[in-house]
Formats: sequence, structure tokens, C-alpha cells
Amino acid sequence: MRQRSICVFCGASDGIDPAYGAAGEALGTLIAENNMRLVYGAGDVGLMGRTARAAQSAGGVTFGVIPQHLVDWEVGKTDLTTYIVTETMHERKKVMFMNADAVALLPGGAGSLDEFFEVLTWAQLGLHAKPLVLINTNGYWTPLLTLLDHIIAEGFAKANIKDFFKIAATPQDALPLLK
Repeated sequence: MRQRSICVFCGASDGIDPAYGAAGEALGTLIAENNMRLVYGAGDVGLMGRTARAAQSAGGVTFGVIPQHLVDWEVGKTDLTTYIVTETMHERKKVMFMNADAVALLPGGAGSLDEFFEVLTWAQLGLHAKPLVLINTNGYWTPLLTLLDHIIAEGFAKANIKDFFKIAATPQDALPLLK
């Protein structure tokens, strides 16, 4: 049986709440312990680094994709099972998504939002049906969910946009949704 691959979008920083780092570590560990492959942005900093190091420590397979211009900034983690350097951010997202069976979103910034909204839009357009799981660690993504409600209320999206992703409070809650 082919190994399931989980793409994790998350921050290149730790954020201010220690729960964010703990969530990244927990998700990386769970992915490895469940014989799944971690697909992520190949950084060795922030939640990205924490998630990958946890997966590696638990014996997991890791697949990282980083654009050349971020190799120094995000400290490209070259000790991964597979390490790919792309030319552009768009190519990075495409390679990550094409090598994943499901997507999880941990806390992050503009880059994580960009990644999430791209795959959400693709789902809305019928371009894929891969599971998308937003991990709402300590309510981090609650303002985003409120914004989506506002976008729906103002007529810029249909209510079914929220059907294209699931919400989990913790990595443990997300795991069955990613399978």
C-alpha cells in the first residue's frame, strides 16, 4: 500500500504562544507514527522546523520543497528524506500540493494564508477533493473563520465555501480528518 502524504502549511516563525510550537511537534510526530509522509516547505525554522524535526525524531519520511530565494531565510533543511529546491513560490506550492493526499494548516502568517486560500480556491473550483483541515490551535484561526462568515454575509462567497475544509482544535483531532 502506498504511503499517505500530508502537506502541512505553517509559519516560518514560532509565534508568541508556546501551544503553536507544541501543535507543530505533535502533528509531525502523529504523521510519522501513523506511517504517513510529511510534505512541507523545507524550512528549518519556526513551526516548519519543529514539525519536520518531530517527524524525523519519530522515524518519519519527510519531503521538503523550498524556492531558491528562501534557502537562506528559512534555513533550508537539507537532511530531509527528499529535499527539492524550486525556482518560484508558485512552483513550491504546486510541488507540495501535487505530492500530498491531504492538507493541514497550522498557525502561520501571510504565506500560510496564501497556501491555504490557493488550495481552498482549487477545491471550490472542483480542481481537487483532497481533505483540507484547519487546525485552530488555541483559537488562532477563529478571526479567519469570522472573516469567511463576513465574506459569505456580504455576498462574495456562497456558504458552501466552508464545506471544502474541516476544522480541528488539535493535531490529534485533525488526524482522522486527514486520513
